[in-house]
Amino acid sequence: MENRERLSSRLGFILLSAGCAIGCGNVWKFPWMAGQYGGGGFVLIYALCLILLGLPVMTMEFSIGRAAQASPIKMYQKLQKPGQKWHIHGALALFGNICLMSFYTVVSGWIMYYFVQFISGKTADLGFVPMITNGGLNMVYMLIVVVLGFVILSFNLQGGLERVTKYMMVALLFLMIVLAVNSFTLDGAAEGLKFYLLPDFGKITPNVIVGAMNQAFFTLSLGIGSMAIFGSYLDKSRSLMGESVNIILLDSFVAIMAGLIIFPACFTYDLEVGAGPSLLFDTMAAVFNNMNGGRLWGSIFFLFMVFASMSTVLAVFENILACVRELTGWNRPKGCIACGILIALTSTTTALGYSAFSGFQPFAPGSAWLDLWDFIVSNNLLPLGSLIFVIFCCNKRYGWGWEKFKAEANTGKGLKVKDWMKPVFCYVVPVAIVIIYIMGLVTFKWR
Repeated sequence: MENRERLSSRLGFILLSAGCAIGCGNVWKFPWMAGQYGGGGFVLIYALCLILLGLPVMTMEFSIGRAAQASPIKMYQKLQKPGQKWHIHGALALFGNICLMSFYTVVSGWIMYYFVQFISGKTADLGFVPMITNGGLNMVYMLIVVVLGFVILSFNLQGGLERVTKYMMVALLFLMIVLAVNSFTLDGAAEGLKFYLLPDFGKITPNVIVGAMNQAFFTLSLGIGSMAIFGSYLDKSRSLMGESVNIILLDSFVAIMAGLIIFPACFTYDLEVGAGPSLLFDTMAAVFNNMNGGRLWGSIFFLFMVFASMSTVLAVFENILACVRELTGWNRPKGCIACGILIALTSTTTALGYSAFSGFQPFAPGSAWLDLWDFIVSNNLLPLGSLIFVIFCCNKRYGWGWEKFKAEANTGKGLKVKDWMKPVFCYVVPVAIVIIYIMGLVTFKWR
């Protein structure tokens, strides 16, 4: 493969990394999880997980990527001691990105479908269940997402991914502010904001804590090398903890704003806040169909959703592509064709999971391929991958070691990792991950 590509600017790095973090996890999954887990208490635990767990892991993942100057599939070989097996996690990281896109492309297709229906004025018969059980519809929109994503990536890094993501992220942030201001004017805004922002400590259960940690890792795309790849495209001018703070702030802003848009609308129109995955689709469609100018507002809302989901699709596709190119030596266009075919095939399981493949129910009745892919990624590969990053960066005998990690993280201008943070990074974070991970397996609804 030719010399490693670079991002053209610090802003490009921040928006691209934030684009990877900002997506369906913020604007689709976060609101429905907040609704199901009781509102403000979940939001509080989620924020704590971002600070105490997300920030250290993101800084470590960026550091490994930048030091190695390689994709997850090759980065450990450049940093590990002879004879060590850390590189096995690189293969798991690639597998995790593929699993993530095996359902994420379909959810992105749902969002794109709703946008098309709203902009064309065909919203009267919209429904979440009719949509997900229409196998042909799911396949068409999934393929649109896959083809569009890899066509953009077939251009060079700066001319394709970086340029498109910059425009999408700026448009996304602008649309969110417009939609939130509109929601604040609704009659149920005060009640919705109270549910969403004021914690009810009686509702904070082990399930809420597990859900909040998994969501923190999911929304930041931590543990499967999605951030490491962008660290490898970054120069040494900025320290990595400061960049991580900027990305987490952007990510948190979008997640919180999504709730500010949705929950006032739910309480205004007496809609179920605990509706689950259908919250974004059925609830918001009902809201827009019952408000003045609903077609316009609905089109704007789902356009913002398209931008959010596609920013992550592009970023994770880039991670998969980089790994495949480093393994094969292929150029971008050839790699895009191969990766596009692979992702289209694995995504077919989710696209047909509620129709042709509906007989496969991996967990409780009603579960489908989407739930299996999400379980593999959110409940296993993200927390365990994050744990591996922490151990590698903190353990000098078996891994990279604290001093090497700190030197890489602190290179450049900006916020520095301090030695007093070592107990948090090296002991609090891994212990918390292990405890919450075990709690998640114990409380998971297997059947």
